[in-house]
Amino acid sequence: MELELRHLKTVRTIAEAGSLTRAATVLGLAQPALSAQLRRIERALGGQLFERGRHGVRATALGELVLDRARLVLPAVSELQQEAARFARARRAAQWLRLGATHGPLLGALVDLLADAAPDAQLTTHASWSERELATLLADGRLDFAVAGTCGTAAPPGAESLVWREIAVDPVFVMLPEGHPLAHGREVELAGLADEEWACVPGDGCFADCFTAACARAGFAPRRMYETDTASCVHLVQVGRAVGLCRATFPTTPGITTKPLADTPLAWRHLLGWHPATQRPDTAATVLAQARTAHAGAAARSHSYADWLTTAGGRPDGTA
Repeated sequence: MELELRHLKTVRTIAEAGSLTRAATVLGLAQPALSAQLRRIERALGGQLFERGRHGVRATALGELVLDRARLVLPAVSELQQEAARFARARRAAQWLRLGATHGPLLGALVDLLADAAPDAQLTTHASWSERELATLLADGRLDFAVAGTCGTAAPPGAESLVWREIAVDPVFVMLPEGHPLAHGREVELAGLADEEWACVPGDGCFADCFTAACARAGFAPRRMYETDTASCVHLVQVGRAVGLCRATFPTTPGITTKPLADTPLAWRHLLGWHPATQRPDTAATVLAQARTAHAGAAARSHSYADWLTTAGGRPDGTA
């Protein structure tokens, strides 16, 4: 049998307990099992480690030698394990950043900015249409940060255990084919789209209910909603099958024009989330600042959004 660290811990426990009976209790073993283990350790070391008497056990000269070494080795190994764990955590923090996001232009822009800010970091991404899935991945420690959103002022998923900070608030725009009769106005009345079919990316928040309510206030019920991925939504709009709902930062796309809806009946709040137990405040502050920069860049690249911001007073939520 080769000597292992657990054998040194056993010898130390016997010496500290002063008897095999008490040591067996501490170690959670039956006394016969501990006695058998001690005999195997003694055979491996070449001699008796303890003298047994009426009042317990006492270390032999060989036992004292082993205990002296154990008192040096065991704390050193424990310290090594702690330092190794800290080193591994630091390397993961420095070299890995796992980002999640719902579909949209912010994730790519954020990755681009973080790649410049932390060139040695390994960035991985996870895209999902489900804000709840992203919240679960954050809570489970499988993502470091997530860019998600909510309709209006609705609470984000996992708000009781996660930290969510606002990146920006956007109006919801409508995507129209370039040849649409309403494509050349400054904005579009929702009621003017009463006869259209619709397309949007799915989600598990309250956006669908909010859209239906906005249509009802405008005096109609939407005829049909195609919930599909972004590329399919774009195609359906380009071929005139549907008009689409999109965030105001939606990038310029051939064959499509994006327009604000009059009176801003729908808004989308972009959020950055993380778990407070796994992220340092300075790291979270840096990623949040970069996310806000990414959003500002996306807004500046959208001519229709830039025009709307000027008209609305310079803020995505329309406030001064």
